[in-house]
Amino acid sequence: MRPPMILYGISTCDTCKKAIKTLEGAGHPVTFRDVRKDPLTEAEIETIVGEFGDRIINKTSTTYRGGSDFFKASDADAQIRSQPTVMKRPVIEADGTWYLGWDQATIDALTGV
Repeated sequence: MRPPMILYGISTCDTCKKAIKTLEGAGHPVTFRDVRKDPLTEAEIETIVGEFGDRIINKTSTTYRGGSDFFKASDADAQIRSQPTVMKRPVIEADGTWYLGWDQATIDALTGV
């Protein structure tokens, strides 16, 4: 049996829903982590920001654009800590490898297409 992938996102995100459906359809067990309902730990934030740097922040999101200048000038880890929905989605961890977003390269890598 394959180890479960962990998909970090929010339950209302259509892209996260699509990713879960595709991954499960390809036979992968997926553990969904709603970062709004179950906030990331400090260690998880450090790992994710360490993996993706500032790319983890969705600067086109309503949350980011509505943030103060102080918020926008803060580090990515502080932004995620205070507003988890500012994180680009989905973030997927599969066997120690991290993926950001749901593009064709990620789909191919995770579904074996």
